[in-house]
Parts: sequence; C-alpha cells; structure tokens
Amino acid sequence: MKSRTHAIVGAALMASVPITASWADTALPDPWSDDPRDYRRGAQAPEFDVDPFWPKPLPNQWQIGQVGGIAVDRHDNIWIIQRARTLTNDEAGATDAYVDPETGETATNDDGVPINALGHPRPFGPVSECCNPAPAVMQFDPEGNLLQAWGGPADPGFIGGKCREEDGCVWPAGEHGLYVDHNDNVYVAGNGNGNGGFPWAGTHGADSQVLKFSADGTFLLIVGLPGNDEASSNDTDGGLNGTPRLWNPADMEVDSKTNELYIADGYGNRRVVVVDAETGLYLRHWGAYGQNPVDDTPTGPYAVDRDAGVRPAQFRNPVHCVRITDDGLVYVCDRVNDRLQVFNKNQVGEECVNRFREEGVCGFVDERFIRPATLGAGSVWDLDTSPDRRQSCLHNADGTNQHVDTIDRRTLALLDTFGRNGRMAGNFHWVHNLATDSEGNIYTAEVDTGKRAQKFDRVSDRMGCRS
Repeated sequence: MKSRTHAIVGAALMASVPITASWADTALPDPWSDDPRDYRRGAQAPEFDVDPFWPKPLPNQWQIGQVGGIAVDRHDNIWIIQRARTLTNDEAGATDAYVDPETGETATNDDGVPINALGHPRPFGPVSECCNPAPAVMQFDPEGNLLQAWGGPADPGFIGGKCREEDGCVWPAGEHGLYVDHNDNVYVAGNGNGNGGFPWAGTHGADSQVLKFSADGTFLLIVGLPGNDEASSNDTDGGLNGTPRLWNPADMEVDSKTNELYIADGYGNRRVVVVDAETGLYLRHWGAYGQNPVDDTPTGPYAVDRDAGVRPAQFRNPVHCVRITDDGLVYVCDRVNDRLQVFNKNQVGEECVNRFREEGVCGFVDERFIRPATLGAGSVWDLDTSPDRRQSCLHNADGTNQHVDTIDRRTLALLDTFGRNGRMAGNFHWVHNLATDSEGNIYTAEVDTGKRAQKFDRVSDRMGCRS
C-alpha cells in the first residue's frame, strides 16, 4: 500500500451534495479507451465516495503547496510530502521578510527589496493574516487529524539539525515521491533543480538522491549523488558511499520480503534500479521490456511512435512509479508513453536483450496502454493495489485526463473510472499520486495549482475486482 484550505473550500461547496466517484457520472464508454476489454457489462469493481471533510484544518495557520507524494503506512496512517516552496505570494501572505538566523541580515532581491523565505517581496511586512508554509512531511490518521509534521526548510532547525549536509543529508529542491516501509522508515525523493535565488531555495544543483529517514525525521541514508544532471541509467556505484548515481528519481517502494528498495529513476534516467534498503548499494536495474543495459539515447515525442503504431522500445521520462505485489510482480509507470509495464521480480534486472519485446524474456510479463491518444504529460502517473488477499484491483492516477482508474490486475482491463478536471471536492487538477489503505479507501495527491490531498471512501461491499 502505499491542503487543507483547498479541501475545506471544496467541502463547504459540496457538503450538501453526495458525490459518488464513478464513471457513470460522466459518460460511457470512455472515448479515449480503445481496448475492447474495457468497461464490459457485468464487470465488478469497488465504488467510492469522496470525503469532502478530509483532512481536518491544519494548525499554526499552515498552508500546503503542491503535494508531490502520498503513502499509507502499516498502521493505516496517511503521509504526504508537499512543496512549501510552491506557495504563491498570497498563499504565504502571513510571512515576513526573511532574516538569516546566523548573520541577522534581511534577505533582499536584486533590487534591494526585502523578500520572504520563498522570494516574494516583503518591503512592509506580511501582506495578510494567513498563511504560513507547513513542513514538508505530514502524517495524518484515517480521520484526517494531523499527527506530526517535519522536514524541509519550513521546519525550523531541521536542515542543519536532523538533516545535515556533512552527514550526507541534502534535502531535495523539488520534493517528489514518498514511501513508508514495513519498519516505518520514510523515503523521500526529488525532481527539482537547486539553483538558488531565494533563501529557502536549494543550491546543490539537480535533485539526484533518495533520502531515508526514521518516522520522526532522523536521517538514516542517502542513495545517489546530489547535483548529477547527466544520463546514468547503467551506473551502479557513482553516487555517495558507492550507491548508484540517480537523476531526478520520481518514486520508490521497499519489498518487505527482501528489504530491497526499488527506485523509479526517473525524470532524467530511464530505469528502475534496485538497491539494498539498509546500505543503498546496487543490486540490479532494467529499462523497458526488462532490457539491461538501458539505452539512454534521447527519443522524440511519444506521438511519433503512437501515430506509427510502434510500441516504444524505451521508457520515456519520467519513469514515474514502481509498485511491487505479493505475487512477485513489479508494475512500472511509463507515464508519457501512456502505459504500465509488468515484470517478474525474480527474473528481471540481469543483463538481457529483448529487442523483439517478447513476453517471458528478460523478466517482462505484460504491458497495458491506457488512453493511448493522450499526449502531454501522459496517462499513467501512479499505481496502487486493492487490499484484498489477491490484490485484484490496480488503481491508476491519470494526471492529464484527471481520472482515477480501477483495473483488473489479472486481465489489465479497465473496469471503472472516476474524476474529472475541476476544483470541487472529488474533481482533480493534476492528480499526481494515489495510495490505498487496508479498508480499500483511496487517497490522492495533486500538484500544479491543485495543491491538495483527498480521500475517497470505499462505499461498496466489494473490495476486489473481477472482469
């Protein structure tokens, strides 16, 4: 298994209107689906209602920015990672000019105007009574109560305290991806560029690291080398402490059976790389169709392959998610190629050539294109499974068409879809990630100007899928 102000606005508007998250709210069939397996009459899938009051109001006049990752831990608590540095001038209106705690000097822009920590002008102090940037990592219980918050530059003393560069902890410039493992360790990645420019900006160059923390934010491990901005999809030990060199990693998951960390690497590289979750040392890696070594040659637009009827031979950037199921399969989001690919974790990752893209070769099992006419940022952003014994449903976040899909994991048929582009509770704007809890509820995260997390309660007796 893997904000607030915006969610409350939606709640106020929708409190008297029951919302059932179902494709029946829009139209059948999905005009962008071209697979005859999809939306068949008699298919069975769970149904969901949005909870417009989740999460509950935040303390300290905190406001959240883009939510770049969401996860559910083994206790059914929900974790998000949000980008405080994406708050606009008015969203962080309660902030004053930034004063350097070491020098006592007030930060200014190139024109000498005082600025806040995010670089917004503050010549005369705060501009409004609300709000203040929240810490990056936030933990909620299933009812939406905030349990703890830590991390990032908005957490006073965290950088330079629990996260010290001399120990290898370099906080990402653009928080992206979050995972909580079976031991309650928290993993954070990034896809930003630390080029400075304002007090809280990163200065390390490209985010090319995955960080591991304990549940209270104590730094434990770094994988990668902050500042790498070159293709390194076949690197095995060029990072800090002999770990692989990453480039803008997007997501990660730990296999609880082996304590191996799978990294979707990412916005710069074109691979999944597996490391030891304790040491960060390399174990194996692969690209599309299980091939190793990975071809880092730049590719043209997805539309060229699509219009030629060609299955893309490589992952395109970003390789946006990786998910492991109990039956030993690995699911990978090849976002811009509008597809997910499936691999056998016990067979994939060694040196292997699969030029004919055959199932059963190099650990490659299957693939599924979802709304293959989709251009732009693609249609397969994040995946998670239902919690029934067979993990029979696969849920997909489509952040271009603004849908959440329910897929039969056995047949890869689309069974149901909910969501549309919009600002109301139950709508999405750039739905970026999702995660499920042990009751089958779905939690979603939005980036760009969405900047919120939402909860969709499972309201049907059915937890699993059948097509």
